[in-house]
Amino acid sequence: MDSAAVLLMGQLGLSDEELCAALDSNPIEIISDSLDHRPELPILLQLTEEAQACVGPEVLKLWVRTEGPSGRPIEHLLARDFGAFESAVVTLVERGFVIGGGS
Repeated sequence: MDSAAVLLMGQLGLSDEELCAALDSNPIEIISDSLDHRPELPILLQLTEEAQACVGPEVLKLWVRTEGPSGRPIEHLLARDFGAFESAVVTLVERGFVIGGGS
């Protein structure tokens, strides 16, 4: 069974480096599945699972790197701005794949 971190990585198409930055962790923590103390991991996984169910796995991977109304979701994730990332996910689920700025 894959760890939550590896599942998140697969859902969003993240590189090893991006996953480490988003979780403020290192490869050893991810490989050893030592991230139970990180409250953001299950929340991010739940958010992305819901979004993936709405738009599909390939669209979710494309969406995370595409400029949307509030910027690129990957940038929010890498900056550990989880509030902005969650808002982007909510927009995706409620409005669909919105490209570019505006409301």
